[in-house]
Amino acid sequence: MTADTADTAEQRPPAKGTRKPLFRKRSAIPGFGLTMGVTLTVLSLIVLIPLSAVVLKAAQQSPAEFWAVATSERSIAAYKLSFGAAFVAAAINGVFGVLTAWVLVRYEFPFKTLVNALVDLPFALPTAVAGIALATLYAPTGWVGQFLTPLGIKAAYNPVGVVIALTFIGLPFVVRTIEPVLRDAAADVEEAAASLGASRVQTIARVIAPALAPAWLTGFAMAFARGVGEYGSVIFIAGNMPYRSEIAPLLIIIQLEQFEYARAATIAVVMLTVSFLMLLVINVIQAWARRFD
Repeated sequence: MTADTADTAEQRPPAKGTRKPLFRKRSAIPGFGLTMGVTLTVLSLIVLIPLSAVVLKAAQQSPAEFWAVATSERSIAAYKLSFGAAFVAAAINGVFGVLTAWVLVRYEFPFKTLVNALVDLPFALPTAVAGIALATLYAPTGWVGQFLTPLGIKAAYNPVGVVIALTFIGLPFVVRTIEPVLRDAAADVEEAAASLGASRVQTIARVIAPALAPAWLTGFAMAFARGVGEYGSVIFIAGNMPYRSEIAPLLIIIQLEQFEYARAATIAVVMLTVSFLMLLVINVIQAWARRFD
């Protein structure tokens, strides 16, 4: 076979009887069907079936009963605190997490390894231990609280304490999400922007921020999601006063202790729905931001 004949054979369209894969390209390594089956099975057992059970339990009530529980004054106050405090804590971590990741990536200093390990401490620390430690520190007679009390700042046993606890447990999500992006981002690009006359503000706004935006949104979403469902580290410092410092997960526990399983499931379904919608919006924004990479 000559070279011209070989080229013609390569350019020839496939025969009519040849089936093209509909959803994926063929891979040199087989196993798509098996791995997809295992993935769907695990997701169903761990995620879909438990969540469906919660929805079915809440559906045992009439629509009027469901609405009454979901929109009660106590439930609304708990939603506002849980989602509001989680959002504020994620925003705080969005600022200080970037600064922490920048210092860990771009600078060398003594005890850097120790500082790097301290960032991961909220991952390994039991949430109850974190809550007790924070309550001890920020109580009116605590090491930190005793200096805030004369200033009229009450950092424990109120919504401020909830934000402090959620900030503590959410910081590693932002730092560890942004850190790899900063490592991959070459400092030469920033130096080139400075050599072309860009100010520091312009370099941050036009060079650094666009590169970090998708990772920042991911870290923000993870910190927010963790904060919404956090329980152990919050109840010790929140005060747990109904209508003021009572979080939604605590309200679910209270309903369960009173054997009101359908009411607890109703609150859980509301939190699940709102969390899913907010995470969906954040993922849409991430997908939109990646279009400009």
